[in-house]
Amino acid sequence: MGKPANKRALADNEAKAVGRMIRVSPQKLNLVAQLIRGKKADSALADLTFSNKRVARDVKKVLQSAIANAENNHDLEVDELVVAEAYVGKNLVMKRWHARARGRVGRIEKPFSQITIVVRQVEEQA
Repeated sequence: MGKPANKRALADNEAKAVGRMIRVSPQKLNLVAQLIRGKKADSALADLTFSNKRVARDVKKVLQSAIANAENNHDLEVDELVVAEAYVGKNLVMKRWHARARGRVGRIEKPFSQITIVVRQVEEQA
């Protein structure tokens, strides 16, 4: 006797994955997320594979996880998946201090962020 299961937040033809505690600023992560929004899943994977951005590796892992969730948990067709949403959020910020002149201190902030990727199965029009 437990709690009743929550209703599914996504549609039946969608699956998502969330990458948390990614050690990069949300602004830089959003640049990579813009690369893949609205693209087919295999095209987005290819773009992330050959991207020069360091954070593209982490985004690629999250996208692969979303594709695996769609295939294994929701029985969606992998070849028909499109990146429907890719949005970025803030996470914690580590605060560090750096010694400055005349006994003062400079604050250094090291931000973390998270990315959510939603893939959607879209039937191709012939």
